[in-house]
Amino acid sequence: MTASMSWPLFFQSGLIGLSIAAPVGPIGLLTIQRTLDAGWRAGLATGMGAAVADTVYGAVGAFGATALIAWLVGAKTWLAVFGGLVLLRLAWSGWRQSAGDDARAVPAPVPSAWTCFATTFALTLSNPMTIVSFIAIFGAMSAQVAGGSPLVMVAGVFVGSALWWLVLSVAVGRLRHSFRPAWRRAINRASALLLAGFALWQWVGLLTPLLH
Repeated sequence: MTASMSWPLFFQSGLIGLSIAAPVGPIGLLTIQRTLDAGWRAGLATGMGAAVADTVYGAVGAFGATALIAWLVGAKTWLAVFGGLVLLRLAWSGWRQSAGDDARAVPAPVPSAWTCFATTFALTLSNPMTIVSFIAIFGAMSAQVAGGSPLVMVAGVFVGSALWWLVLSVAVGRLRHSFRPAWRRAINRASALLLAGFALWQWVGLLTPLLH
């Protein structure tokens, strides 16, 4: 594959990674919450867990690992159950998280960068929509781009996704000290409710086909 063909494919894949990462969802909420609580490095570590998981699924789709794709599609129910449990656990922690000097809040230790990374890595891998999105998009791209290098596609997804999390964490980190403790506490509570809502919505999506 020539360099002139590689760059358009790289940028196209980067836009895919960016478009999948950018919509505000549970990972975005966690990134914002952890950035406000612990700084931009914690937020970036949170986002990078999602970026690496996106890259893993991008690789599965780009290389056309048929057996693994079939297994992932078949296991998406259990993955969704696991992901919902993780979201509920994070929601409960966020609800109890102290956002300042409010004595009624339960203090919680700042998670390490590795913990921030690992939780969102597992959470993103357990999201059935991520599986389906990458399989569909990369399957279509592979058919359209004759001789396209899967490595270029995977690299583009990683760069696009990582770029979004870098911009988000740095931007929120710069505004971090503008929020009063009461505001941070309100944000933690709102994020916790939204995370719990995402978990329940994911489980309802599993039950809906069974009710028809």
